[in-house]
Amino acid sequence: MPTELQAHRGFAGEHPENTLRAVREAADRADRIEVDVHRCGSGELVVFHDETLSRLTDAHGPVAETPWPELRDLEVLGSGETIPRLDDVVDAVPDGVGLNVELKHAGIADPVLAATTDVDDVLFSSFHRRALAELRDRDPDATLAYVSDRGPNCVDTAVDLGCSFVHPAKELCDETLVDRAHVAGLGVNAWTVTTREEAATLQAAGVDGVIADSPAVL
Repeated sequence: MPTELQAHRGFAGEHPENTLRAVREAADRADRIEVDVHRCGSGELVVFHDETLSRLTDAHGPVAETPWPELRDLEVLGSGETIPRLDDVVDAVPDGVGLNVELKHAGIADPVLAATTDVDDVLFSSFHRRALAELRDRDPDATLAYVSDRGPNCVDTAVDLGCSFVHPAKELCDETLVDRAHVAGLGVNAWTVTTREEAATLQAAGVDGVIADSPAVL
């Protein structure tokens, strides 16, 4: 099977991360687009990686405390692109391209599921066990992935949560972990891949997909 290429934050090495431009341009090369989701201060789901605004915008403060009317005009990395809502990202993903929605915290399962109802191929991922447990409780058929940077026990956790995939940091993805995941019935997508050499090593270990900052890794 070909290795799936997931666009990490919409190929963050080439485009302003988690923006509509990144999503649209990544769709030409990626099998699946990975984006990060928070609930902002006024309740909307926004696509943004960090808990705070300062690295990516000229503003400061927690995303969770900032209302959408203040967020929507903030430029991401001075690119002219602004912070989108999850609804806008869903609309921007073309047919035939999958979506990986990473929940950055618990408590948002219902609105995330509602926003992605019409997406044919959607995967929900998170570092947070509670976020994945809430998704499984709300939708027994949801496709889930446990994200981890903390060692081989991530396979057991993914199984316990009813996941279909485990997403280990690339440093964890040796042949032993990949084989263990496959025996448990899990697919393995490694992150964050930045070079062709890294991708080749991961492919040799047997991963099913790479979550990458550039399409040039494959």
